[in-house]
Amino acid sequence: MSLPSGYNRWCRRYRPAEHAAVRLVCFPHAGGSAPFYLPMAAALSPGVDVVAIQYPGRQERLAERPIADLMVLADRICDVLRGQPEMPMTFFGHSMGALVAFEVARRLEADGHGPSRLFASGCRAPSACRDEGFHLLDDARLLAQVRRLNGTNSAVLADEELMRATLPALRADCAAAEGYSCAPQTAVSCPVSVLVGDNDPKASLADARAWVRHTSGAFDLKVFPGGHFFLADRADEIMRILDRHFRIERDRIVA
Repeated sequence: MSLPSGYNRWCRRYRPAEHAAVRLVCFPHAGGSAPFYLPMAAALSPGVDVVAIQYPGRQERLAERPIADLMVLADRICDVLRGQPEMPMTFFGHSMGALVAFEVARRLEADGHGPSRLFASGCRAPSACRDEGFHLLDDARLLAQVRRLNGTNSAVLADEELMRATLPALRADCAAAEGYSCAPQTAVSCPVSVLVGDNDPKASLADARAWVRHTSGAFDLKVFPGGHFFLADRADEIMRILDRHFRIERDRIVA
């Protein structure tokens, strides 16, 4: 079967957007995969080229070794994005994905091709990250943490064989996030918009506000009712935020 135009093993495009003038690059959470952003692609296309990053070690990349070093992962994604057709980009990352997006943004800004804005969802500021040892838990306790955060579809959690297949990627992602460190003065120049749930056990409001240290551009914080995966319940509100952002972006390009 032939692959759709613009497809490679890192980038998934779920809706055609041949005439889009702007691009949204989406970075999944620990243990997550590209289809997590399929609803976003459906809502924003065809006006926005929505690219969901597929990390190694899951779904059609299951045979590949997961990357347990966040800086290496950012390097690989950066190389991939440099090869995409040039277009103004916005980044959206949830949880670990926000850290990956931040590091990719830093690298692309050094090339003069950084994103116009970074949306960081459900994530402590880079300098507020800490090692909680999740990647060292045994399988049962690691899955218990996933259930507590409500981060995986219940049908997936109930499928023992599927969970065994996904655990290596989840564990590697946890190791990548927990092994990451960042100095408080490390910053991007693009604006940063932080989205967080008011009852998120992984990202307190103080830790979310600390993102302000990591941009020399504009900063805003939006708090939603909910926990770590608040965005599943507040999808309509988040789509309105993104739609407003891209309307401004398109107007800026035309001007």
